[in-house]
Amino acid sequence: MKKFVLTLLTLGSAASLAAQTPAPVPAPAPAPPAYSVTTDFTYTTKYVFRGLQATKGAFQPSVKLAAGDFYAGIWASAPVNRGYELEIDYNAGYGLKMSDTWSIDSGLTVYTYPGLDTRGGADKATVEPFVGLNGTFGALTTGTYAYYDLTLKAFTLQEALGYGVAVSDNISANIGATAGHVSPDAGNGYTYYGVGVTLPWKLSERATFTAGLQYASHNLSGVADHHIWATAGFTYIF
Repeated sequence: MKKFVLTLLTLGSAASLAAQTPAPVPAPAPAPPAYSVTTDFTYTTKYVFRGLQATKGAFQPSVKLAAGDFYAGIWASAPVNRGYELEIDYNAGYGLKMSDTWSIDSGLTVYTYPGLDTRGGADKATVEPFVGLNGTFGALTTGTYAYYDLTLKAFTLQEALGYGVAVSDNISANIGATAGHVSPDAGNGYTYYGVGVTLPWKLSERATFTAGLQYASHNLSGVADHHIWATAGFTYIF
Protein backbone atom coordinates (compact mmCIF):
# COMPACT_ATOMS: atom_id res chain seq x y z
CA MET A 1 0.00 0.00 0.00
CA LYS A 2 2.78 2.43 0.88
CA LYS A 3 4.47 1.56 -2.36
CA PHE A 4 1.24 2.32 -4.24
CA VAL A 5 0.85 5.70 -2.48
CA LEU A 6 4.46 6.62 -3.19
CA THR A 7 3.96 5.77 -6.82
CA LEU A 8 0.88 8.04 -7.02
CA LEU A 9 2.78 10.85 -5.31
CA THR A 10 5.65 10.48 -7.71
CA LEU A 11 3.36 10.54 -10.75
CA GLY A 12 1.45 13.48 -9.33
CA SER A 13 4.65 15.42 -8.72
CA ALA A 14 5.84 14.67 -12.26
CA ALA A 15 2.51 15.79 -13.72
CA SER A 16 2.56 18.98 -11.63
CA LEU A 17 6.11 19.72 -12.72
CA ALA A 18 5.23 19.11 -16.34
CA ALA A 19 2.27 21.48 -16.05
CA GLN A 20 4.43 24.21 -14.54
CA THR A 21 7.28 23.79 -17.03
CA PRO A 22 6.74 25.93 -20.14
CA ALA A 23 6.56 24.13 -23.47
CA PRO A 24 9.82 24.26 -25.43
CA VAL A 25 10.01 27.30 -27.73
CA PRO A 26 10.45 26.26 -31.37
CA ALA A 27 13.66 27.37 -33.01
CA PRO A 28 13.20 30.58 -35.01
CA ALA A 29 13.06 30.26 -38.79
CA PRO A 30 16.37 31.01 -40.45
CA ALA A 31 16.66 34.64 -41.49
CA PRO A 32 16.62 35.30 -45.23
CA PRO A 33 20.07 35.83 -46.70
CA ALA A 34 21.35 39.40 -46.45
CA TYR A 35 22.40 39.34 -50.09
CA SER A 36 21.96 37.37 -53.31
CA VAL A 37 24.08 36.84 -56.41
CA THR A 38 22.36 36.28 -59.73
CA THR A 39 24.31 34.99 -62.72
CA ASP A 40 22.99 34.81 -66.27
CA PHE A 41 24.38 33.50 -69.53
CA THR A 42 22.34 34.42 -72.62
CA TYR A 43 22.84 34.04 -76.35
CA THR A 44 21.05 36.47 -78.65
CA THR A 45 20.83 36.32 -82.44
CA LYS A 46 20.91 40.12 -82.53
CA TYR A 47 21.73 42.81 -79.97
CA VAL A 48 19.36 45.78 -80.27
CA PHE A 49 19.66 48.76 -77.92
CA ARG A 50 16.92 51.40 -77.90
CA GLY A 51 15.71 50.35 -81.31
CA LEU A 52 19.15 50.31 -82.98
CA GLN A 53 21.19 47.22 -83.84
CA ALA A 54 24.54 47.10 -82.07
CA THR A 55 25.68 43.62 -83.15
CA LYS A 56 24.44 40.45 -84.74
CA GLY A 57 24.84 37.22 -82.74
CA ALA A 58 26.40 37.71 -79.30
CA PHE A 59 26.94 35.98 -75.97
CA GLN A 60 25.75 38.18 -73.09
CA PRO A 61 26.81 37.00 -69.62
CA SER A 62 26.06 39.01 -66.48
CA VAL A 63 26.37 38.90 -62.71
CA LYS A 64 24.35 40.96 -60.23
CA LEU A 65 24.81 41.41 -56.49
CA ALA A 66 21.81 42.55 -54.43
CA ALA A 67 22.08 43.48 -50.75
CA GLY A 68 18.90 44.90 -49.27
CA ASP A 69 17.79 47.77 -51.48
CA PHE A 70 21.23 48.20 -53.07
CA TYR A 71 22.40 46.37 -56.20
CA ALA A 72 25.41 46.35 -58.51
CA GLY A 73 26.27 44.33 -61.57
CA ILE A 74 28.39 43.71 -64.65
CA TRP A 75 26.90 42.91 -68.07
CA ALA A 76 28.78 42.13 -71.27
CA SER A 77 27.99 41.60 -74.95
CA ALA A 78 30.62 39.53 -76.76
CA PRO A 79 29.85 39.45 -80.51
CA VAL A 80 30.33 36.23 -82.44
CA ASN A 81 31.36 38.25 -85.49
CA ARG A 82 34.68 40.08 -85.14
CA GLY A 83 33.29 43.01 -87.09
CA TYR A 84 31.44 44.24 -84.00
CA GLU A 85 32.65 45.73 -80.74
CA LEU A 86 32.86 44.08 -77.33
CA GLU A 87 30.76 45.94 -74.76
CA ILE A 88 31.10 45.72 -70.98
CA ASP A 89 28.69 47.68 -68.79
CA TYR A 90 28.88 48.39 -65.05
CA ASN A 91 25.83 49.47 -63.09
CA ALA A 92 24.80 50.22 -59.53
CA GLY A 93 21.58 51.47 -58.03
CA TYR A 94 19.28 51.78 -55.07
CA GLY A 95 15.60 50.92 -54.89
CA LEU A 96 13.35 52.83 -52.51
CA LYS A 97 10.10 50.99 -51.72
CA MET A 98 7.13 53.38 -51.51
CA SER A 99 4.42 50.75 -50.95
CA ASP A 100 3.75 47.07 -51.55
CA THR A 101 3.35 47.72 -55.28
CA TRP A 102 5.40 50.85 -56.07
CA SER A 103 9.08 51.70 -55.81
CA ILE A 104 11.62 54.24 -57.03
CA ASP A 105 14.85 53.06 -58.65
CA SER A 106 17.89 55.28 -59.16
CA GLY A 107 21.44 54.56 -60.19
CA LEU A 108 24.24 54.83 -62.70
CA THR A 109 25.43 52.81 -65.71
CA VAL A 110 28.88 53.03 -67.27
CA TYR A 111 29.04 51.68 -70.84
CA THR A 112 32.55 50.68 -71.98
CA TYR A 113 33.94 49.48 -75.32
CA PRO A 114 37.49 48.22 -74.64
CA GLY A 115 38.49 47.57 -78.25
CA LEU A 116 36.93 50.64 -79.84
CA ASP A 117 39.14 52.71 -82.14
CA THR A 118 38.82 56.28 -80.84
CA ARG A 119 40.70 57.97 -83.68
CA GLY A 120 37.37 58.92 -85.26
CA GLY A 121 36.23 60.67 -82.11
CA ALA A 122 34.27 57.76 -80.62
CA ASP A 123 34.12 57.37 -76.84
CA LYS A 124 35.47 54.24 -75.16
CA ALA A 125 33.15 54.86 -72.21
CA THR A 126 29.97 56.80 -71.49
CA VAL A 127 28.28 57.50 -68.15
CA GLU A 128 24.51 57.52 -67.74
CA PRO A 129 22.61 58.16 -64.48
CA PHE A 130 18.95 57.14 -64.35
CA VAL A 131 15.82 57.29 -62.22
CA GLY A 132 12.69 55.20 -62.60
CA LEU A 133 9.28 54.46 -61.13
CA ASN A 134 8.17 50.81 -61.02
CA GLY A 135 4.73 49.52 -60.12
CA THR A 136 2.12 46.82 -60.60
CA PHE A 137 -1.58 46.75 -61.44
CA GLY A 138 -2.56 43.18 -60.68
CA ALA A 139 -0.64 41.05 -63.20
CA LEU A 140 0.44 44.14 -65.20
CA THR A 141 3.83 45.70 -64.42
CA THR A 142 5.02 49.14 -65.46
CA GLY A 143 8.39 50.89 -65.46
CA THR A 144 8.91 54.54 -66.40
CA TYR A 145 12.58 55.59 -66.63
CA ALA A 146 14.53 58.73 -67.43
CA TYR A 147 18.20 58.50 -68.51
CA TYR A 148 20.77 61.16 -69.29
CA ASP A 149 24.09 60.19 -70.87
CA LEU A 150 26.61 62.69 -69.52
CA THR A 151 29.14 61.84 -72.22
CA LEU A 152 26.90 61.77 -75.30
CA LYS A 153 24.68 64.57 -73.94
CA ALA A 154 21.47 62.67 -74.69
CA PHE A 155 18.24 62.38 -72.68
CA THR A 156 16.08 59.25 -72.98
CA LEU A 157 12.58 58.72 -71.61
CA GLN A 158 11.26 55.16 -71.71
CA GLU A 159 8.09 53.32 -70.72
CA ALA A 160 7.86 49.52 -70.40
CA LEU A 161 4.80 47.37 -69.73
CA GLY A 162 4.73 43.67 -68.89
CA TYR A 163 2.12 40.98 -68.39
CA GLY A 164 2.72 37.42 -67.22
CA VAL A 165 0.56 34.31 -67.34
CA ALA A 166 1.25 30.81 -66.01
CA VAL A 167 1.48 28.10 -68.65
CA SER A 168 2.19 25.27 -66.20
CA ASP A 169 3.59 24.82 -62.70
CA ASN A 170 7.13 25.56 -63.95
CA ILE A 171 6.62 27.59 -67.13
CA SER A 172 5.17 31.07 -67.60
CA ALA A 173 4.73 33.40 -70.56
CA ASN A 174 5.77 37.03 -70.16
CA ILE A 175 4.67 39.58 -72.73
CA GLY A 176 6.38 42.96 -72.82
CA ALA A 177 6.16 46.23 -74.74
CA THR A 178 8.60 49.14 -74.69
CA ALA A 179 8.53 52.65 -76.14
CA GLY A 180 11.00 55.49 -75.73
CA HIS A 181 12.37 58.71 -77.15
CA VAL A 182 16.02 59.79 -77.38
CA SER A 183 16.67 63.54 -77.35
CA PRO A 184 20.32 64.58 -77.86
CA ASP A 185 21.40 68.08 -76.92
CA ALA A 186 22.56 68.55 -80.51
CA GLY A 187 20.96 66.96 -83.60
CA ASN A 188 17.71 65.18 -84.20
CA GLY A 189 16.13 62.77 -81.75
CA TYR A 190 14.19 59.63 -82.54
CA THR A 191 11.48 57.37 -81.15
CA TYR A 192 11.84 53.62 -80.70
CA TYR A 193 9.46 50.86 -79.70
CA GLY A 194 9.34 47.10 -79.38
CA VAL A 195 7.40 44.05 -78.24
CA GLY A 196 8.47 40.59 -77.17
CA VAL A 197 7.58 37.38 -75.39
CA THR A 198 9.75 35.30 -73.06
CA LEU A 199 9.12 31.82 -71.66
CA PRO A 200 10.91 31.26 -68.34
CA TRP A 201 11.12 27.58 -67.40
CA LYS A 202 11.92 27.11 -63.72
CA LEU A 203 14.26 24.14 -63.44
CA SER A 204 14.66 24.44 -59.65
CA GLU A 205 14.32 27.01 -56.88
CA ARG A 206 17.53 28.63 -58.09
CA ALA A 207 17.84 27.77 -61.79
CA THR A 208 15.76 29.05 -64.73
CA PHE A 209 16.02 28.59 -68.49
CA THR A 210 14.44 31.34 -70.60
CA ALA A 211 13.70 31.50 -74.33
CA GLY A 212 12.38 34.60 -76.06
CA LEU A 213 11.44 36.29 -79.33
CA GLN A 214 11.70 40.08 -79.76
CA TYR A 215 10.81 42.80 -82.27
CA ALA A 216 11.94 46.44 -82.29
CA SER A 217 11.84 49.42 -84.62
CA HIS A 218 12.39 53.19 -84.71
CA ASN A 219 11.72 56.26 -86.85
CA LEU A 220 15.34 57.31 -87.42
CA SER A 221 15.81 57.90 -91.15
CA GLY A 222 18.61 56.26 -93.10
CA VAL A 223 19.05 53.35 -90.64
CA ALA A 224 17.56 49.86 -90.77
CA ASP A 225 14.35 50.14 -88.79
CA HIS A 226 12.97 46.60 -88.34
CA HIS A 227 14.65 44.04 -86.12
CA ILE A 228 13.54 40.54 -85.10
CA TRP A 229 15.71 38.31 -82.92
CA ALA A 230 15.63 35.33 -80.58
CA THR A 231 17.26 34.77 -77.19
CA ALA A 232 18.05 31.78 -74.98
CA GLY A 233 19.54 32.05 -71.51
CA PHE A 234 20.26 30.27 -68.25
CA THR A 235 19.95 32.04 -64.88
CA TYR A 236 21.19 30.80 -61.51
CA ILE A 237 20.73 32.53 -58.13
CA PHE A 238 23.22 31.87 -55.35
